[in-house]
Amino acid sequence: MGKFRAFLSTTLILLVSGVYPVCCDITDGNTEHLKREHSLMKPYQGVGSSASSQWDFWGSTLVTSSYVRLTPDEKSKQGSIWNTVPCHLKDWEMHVQFKVHGSGKKNLHGDGIAVWYTKDRLHPGSVFGNQDQFLGLALFVDTFRNDLHGMDRSFPYISAMVNNGSVNYDHGKDGRASELGGCSAEIRNREHDTYLAIRYSRGRLTVMIDVEDKNEWKECIDIGGVRLPTGYFFGASAATGDLSDNHDIISMKLYQLMVEHTPEEENLDWTKIEPSVSLLKSPKDNIDDPTGNFRGTPLTGWKVFLLLLCALLGIVVCAVVGAVVFQKRQERNKRFY
Repeated sequence: MGKFRAFLSTTLILLVSGVYPVCCDITDGNTEHLKREHSLMKPYQGVGSSASSQWDFWGSTLVTSSYVRLTPDEKSKQGSIWNTVPCHLKDWEMHVQFKVHGSGKKNLHGDGIAVWYTKDRLHPGSVFGNQDQFLGLALFVDTFRNDLHGMDRSFPYISAMVNNGSVNYDHGKDGRASELGGCSAEIRNREHDTYLAIRYSRGRLTVMIDVEDKNEWKECIDIGGVRLPTGYFFGASAATGDLSDNHDIISMKLYQLMVEHTPEEENLDWTKIEPSVSLLKSPKDNIDDPTGNFRGTPLTGWKVFLLLLCALLGIVVCAVVGAVVFQKRQERNKRFY
C-alpha cells in the first residue's frame, strides 16, 4: 500500500507541473524591434491629414507636444487617432502609455478609452468613440459601471473583445457577453502615467498592466485560440457622455516579435483569416439570466488550471479510497480461511 501511495504522489506532482500555465515574458522594449511606422511617440511628427502622415485623428482629439488628448473633461465628446499604415506582422506587441484624469469624484466620471486593431479605421460610433460590430480586436478601459447587477467586479475595468463583425458591444451590461477576460485596475487620477502591453503571438493574446509605476508588469488577460489577420490598423479612441474625463495617449509603441512559424503557417494568406476565438464558445452564448448573472464566463488560464487541478485531485482521491477499500476487503476475506 505504501508503494501505491508513493506512486500516486509522484503522478500528481508530474501532472500538476505539466498543466501549470506559464506566461511569456513581455518584451523589454528592444529598440531594434520597434516598428516606427506603427508607433506614436513624442513630439508626434507624422500626425495629421497630409499624404505622408502615418497617424490621422478625428473628433475632439487634440495633439500637443506632450500628449494626444482624445477627449477633454467635457460632456458628450468623442475622439480617436489611427495609424494609416496597415500592420502585416504575424506576431507583435503594443505598449500603450496613457492617462485618464478629471475633476469628477468617485463613480462620477466616464466613459473610457479603447485600443483597437481592426480592419476599418476612422469610423466613429457608439463603442468608446468607434463603430460597433467591428472586425478585429478591441481592448476596453471602461471607467464607468453601467450594469448595476454586476457588482462582482470593480471599475475601472479592462477587458478584451474579438469580433468578426456580427456581435454588438452591450454597453448596458458593460460588454460582459462578448468579453474574453479582464481585470480591475485603478488607472484614474494617478500622479504617474499608466501602461498597457498587448501581445499577440502564435494565437495567444496576453494583456499586461503597470499602474503602480513600479516598472513591473502584472497579468490581466491570457487566452489562447485567438485568430487575427494581418493588414489591420492600430488605433485608440475615447468617449464621454453625461460624465466626463480627460483621456490622454502619451505613446503607442509597436514591437515585432521574432517568432518562427511552420511552413504551413507561412504559406497561409494571413490577410484572409477571420477574427475569431476557437477555444471559447460563441459570445452569443453568454446570455444573462433573470438575476443579472451570466451563465457563460470566459475561461482564463487560471480558471482552466483550477478546473484541471480539481478534476485531477478528485481522480486521485477516488483512487486512494478505492485502494484502501480493496485492501480491507482482501484482509477480511483472508480471515475466513
